[in-house]
Amino acid sequence: MNTQTTTPGTSTELRLEKFQVTAEEDASPGGRFANWFYAVGVGFFEPRADAEDYPAYVRAFTADGRVLVGVHDDAPGALSVDGAVPVATYASMRNTLNAGGPEPLKAHLITSVTVRPSHRRRGLLRRMMTEDLQDAAAAGVPVAVLTASEATIYGRFGFGCATFTSSVTVDVRERFAVLGTPTGRTELAEPAEVPALSGEVFARFHARTRGSVGRQYSYARRVSGQWGRERPVEDKAVRTAVHYDDAGNAVGYVAYRFEGWSKEPYTVSILDLVAGTEESYLALWRYLGALDLIQEITWDGAAVDDPLPWALADRRCYRVNGVEDVLWVRLLDVARALEGRGYRSSGRLVFEVADALGLAGGTYQLTVTGGRGRVERVDADSEVDVAMDIAALGSLYLGGVSPGALVGAGLVEQRTEGAIELLNDLFRDAENPYCITHF
Repeated sequence: MNTQTTTPGTSTELRLEKFQVTAEEDASPGGRFANWFYAVGVGFFEPRADAEDYPAYVRAFTADGRVLVGVHDDAPGALSVDGAVPVATYASMRNTLNAGGPEPLKAHLITSVTVRPSHRRRGLLRRMMTEDLQDAAAAGVPVAVLTASEATIYGRFGFGCATFTSSVTVDVRERFAVLGTPTGRTELAEPAEVPALSGEVFARFHARTRGSVGRQYSYARRVSGQWGRERPVEDKAVRTAVHYDDAGNAVGYVAYRFEGWSKEPYTVSILDLVAGTEESYLALWRYLGALDLIQEITWDGAAVDDPLPWALADRRCYRVNGVEDVLWVRLLDVARALEGRGYRSSGRLVFEVADALGLAGGTYQLTVTGGRGRVERVDADSEVDVAMDIAALGSLYLGGVSPGALVGAGLVEQRTEGAIELLNDLFRDAENPYCITHF
């Protein structure tokens, strides 16, 4: 794929280039991929990549099937940075989303969105986003998802925040103890074994966890220490422990790093913790709590309804420092998306959806029987139970946001009595959706 188009700028034509990287053509410094990658780093205040790192990034992007977009300003003398470096960037790839249905849904993942300050207010983001979402919808992908560095940007494109995680600190000194009977065993893993084990464990987690998104190539390398925080080179400070059940199956792992003797209290930071069973989750915490000399464990990816504090002998060992949104959801095909999720009760609702981009708006009837939904379009003059825009539907989609809260915020309108209670009964679940994949 290699396409170029132009769009009117204020004084020149801006060239949009869409391409996929290939190991043969794009790993050289100063090449197309290197210039695009540099522009992304500028947007996110990251250091310039080392030339020897480009082949590793190209392998990763190729494995992910990423489609990259760069917008170039070719006006002579107009830029202090080489015109070969994009003034705006965008990327997308495909993976799966667990929406609580019988099968994972195909999802369109969006990442690496930047626009240089000198080129704001020219509609570059709107063009890149709109064209990409139109292409994904035309390809039959029912949902698009992203993780947002800025919360003010994506609502206008129909994305609603749908999952959340907690940043926690756990005191693992003398009073720390996990109740219950331990099962299986937890062992430190050899780094070379971790990529395969982590994939096996994550597959278990992904299959049982509503809100989970399939992972990209880099995850297995980072949790094994093959890739570091800033470069795709070995990080010898990373350790990974794997929990095996009584049958010897790998069902959980935790990758962690000691933050050094200069930091007090002595702290271990969790890089990634994935558990395929409830027992494995607690077993990994028993392991962490038994690390010699460590006083605190920090983690930014705990579930909002984390069971750990309830399993502690002293729940005051567990402190929540804050809650952050993770996954933002945008429906591209309302019928396929709603028929692909699970429901906890039965009922019928007619809802009106507004979509400023014209991709998924309309009036729909949802009929749920036995936990499965059937959706059909109905006439616009049909009696509507609830009305909302597509971003609000994205927030509700995975069941982690209260319909009542969105009514209170003015984002959902109840038009027939009892409709919000039914919407809540259909969409909410006993557990909040949980996404630990960032992209």
